[in-house]
Amino acid sequence: MKKHKVLHIVKDNKVGGVKSNLNGFVKSNLAAEFDFSVLTQGSDRIAIENWQLQPDVIIWHPPCRLKSLPSLLLLKLLNPHTKIIIHEHGYSQGYEPFNVSSVSRFHFMLKLFYGLADKVVAISQSQQAWMLQNSLVAPQKLAVISQCPPLDKFFAVTPKSPSNPFKLAAYGRFCAQKGFDVLLKALQLIPHAPVRVYIGGEGVMEAELKQLAQGLDNVEFVGRVDDVPGFLQDCDAVVIPSRWEPWGNVCLEAKAAGKAAIASDVDGLTEQMTGCGLLVPPNDPEKLAQAIVDLVELPPSQLEIWGKNGRRLVSGDNGQYIGRWQVLLKEVLAN
Repeated sequence: MKKHKVLHIVKDNKVGGVKSNLNGFVKSNLAAEFDFSVLTQGSDRIAIENWQLQPDVIIWHPPCRLKSLPSLLLLKLLNPHTKIIIHEHGYSQGYEPFNVSSVSRFHFMLKLFYGLADKVVAISQSQQAWMLQNSLVAPQKLAVISQCPPLDKFFAVTPKSPSNPFKLAAYGRFCAQKGFDVLLKALQLIPHAPVRVYIGGEGVMEAELKQLAQGLDNVEFVGRVDDVPGFLQDCDAVVIPSRWEPWGNVCLEAKAAGKAAIASDVDGLTEQMTGCGLLVPPNDPEKLAQAIVDLVELPPSQLEIWGKNGRRLVSGDNGQYIGRWQVLLKEVLAN
């Protein structure tokens, strides 16, 4: 049977949520039905290689920015019969207050991009609601497929009793979005709390964060974390202090590992945190500090309940994620 060709275009090959999801996607059982290719963004290379590949479907993952609009237009002109799906990973209601100077201009740009697509895929219910509320995309063009990379290694993390001092894990890119500076400012407010915090990752804010952590003897930077399940095995809970988060794979991974979490009450994190931890306002060190104190003082039985709830909630999510993409690809190709 001839396989349909599906080309994924990504911004770069850096480690992150997009890459972990995509790796699981192209290696899933969908590979028996579709011929997947992945190209990094770069208009000339994409135009040449894409023309040679002659894909049936192009899935666009990079952020929608005006400087990228000519690339997408070129792809559409070179492939008039190819279906285009925009997979929106980055923008959300929570993104706008921290990044957008002109909301009307930002929305107009998104309408241009989404108008070129046959389908737009949102990664959370909250992102979908934001898109529809602001009329960014026609409802019939919009689908919701919540991200979920393979989680087997996280389910293999074994339960443990809380440590003394309590071990909190935080990990991700060192950038403004992830809010690690908010976490460090929160820890400055509770210097005597019986907690030790391990921060994994790398990025543009590394020097700034380490400067902010000076004097905090209970904070350790562990560098890039390649074995995330191993990192979570030794911790008691996870803190996710993001300023905005259209979805948030860290929350998904914490739940699969059976760990309670403290997360910002924003975007896709809000809908993930039912019965598995504490929500706090984003960008609020005082509220985050209080949540850390409250979490440490909870009985171990409550942490165990939240851990079990989290695992139950994400059980089967990867299969659903792959299944929904299978349905969507077939629908797009049929039209």
